[in-house]
Amino acid sequence: MHIADRSFNFAARIIKLCKTLDQSPGINRTLANQLLRAGTSIGANIAEAQAAQSKRDFIAKMSIASKEARETHYWLRLLAVTQIIPETKLTAIQQESNELVSIITAIVKTSSSKEA
Repeated sequence: MHIADRSFNFAARIIKLCKTLDQSPGINRTLANQLLRAGTSIGANIAEAQAAQSKRDFIAKMSIASKEARETHYWLRLLAVTQIIPETKLTAIQQESNELVSIITAIVKTSSSKEA
């Protein structure tokens, strides 16, 4: 599956998770907002990178996607550690988050080395 498709599907999973979190006021809702912004931004930046005007623009957009993927992973870890959502329910999405970080980071590194 292409990284754009994977990040889109991941964003859909994040939205569903955030809908569950958003049902409770307070901390859950605050964390849902943070997770929603970061988790959906990954795919948006990858989509922008695909329409980049230059190699440098592509690398910049993919670098932002990488940062957003790392932030998303952070929020997922925090939800698990604080037991706001049982860790067992987050295992698969955390794994996908980890894989997205790895793939996007590799794309940035490869693209950057080709540019030099």
